[in-house]
Amino acid sequence: MDKLESMKLFCRVAQLGSFTLVANEQNITQSAVSKKVAWLEDAIGITLLHRTSRKVSLTDQGAQYLRYANRVIEEMEQTEAQLKGELTSVSGKLTLSAPSAFAIQRLAKPISLFTQLHPNLQIDLSVQDQLIDLYQSNVDIAIRASYLKDSNLKARKLLGHNVCFIASPGYLKRHGHPHTPEELTHHACLTYSLTSPSNIWVINGEKYQVNEAFSSDSPEMIVEMARLDNGIAAMPRWMVEADLQKRRLIELFVETEKMSLPMYAVYKSSQYQPYRIRAFIDYLVDYFNQDTHK
Repeated sequence: MDKLESMKLFCRVAQLGSFTLVANEQNITQSAVSKKVAWLEDAIGITLLHRTSRKVSLTDQGAQYLRYANRVIEEMEQTEAQLKGELTSVSGKLTLSAPSAFAIQRLAKPISLFTQLHPNLQIDLSVQDQLIDLYQSNVDIAIRASYLKDSNLKARKLLGHNVCFIASPGYLKRHGHPHTPEELTHHACLTYSLTSPSNIWVINGEKYQVNEAFSSDSPEMIVEMARLDNGIAAMPRWMVEADLQKRRLIELFVETEKMSLPMYAVYKSSQYQPYRIRAFIDYLVDYFNQDTHK
């Protein structure tokens, strides 16, 4: 049996905590994964995993072996990448994760331009708003509106979102036009559930607790609820610019200082970083920097 393949499966089982999840990911049977990990344990004479009907967890020796196995696999992949030229050329597969609205409205164009420059690159983009584990999901770069606080991750700022506060003409006609942030406690507010805390908005540098009438992890859903007269929302200007121009939505607190939400490219900290990852992040930083100065 292939020891290296068994080591790779063991590492994924340790990361995902499940033989079944690894089997589904690798498109093989659960018993095949279990047999290969058991063979590895027998070959090295160490019990690597505690197995119960509910979960799989590392033994103390398994945790030590996991660090060794990850190092061996990383060095092997680095050597292979170097031989293929992937450390000095933009080629191979790049796996991305990005929020849905940002992916469609702001990320599609730079991806298109980058792939035209590098035709040997394949990009796999997962569109989702939930925060993910880059190691468990095998994602190379996650585009997120917050920095993921993990010592094994690095981040580079791409741009800052200028946030504006908006409501529909219908909502304002029925409930009145708030002129100060303090009035938000008397209005229905539509909040983004992935921010923490979701019921705190920053206006003029001050924090205000708002009345959460509706909350969602989908920015598109929040904007649609605002269009349907359900309340006041705080959204990046680029998401609602067309609505503001067509007066489907009205901007509030126009003269106040708006808060800015940074958008980061988050990636794994590794000594052997494929050049495609560094090149794509550098390209995005330059692209959005030029875009903000147009």
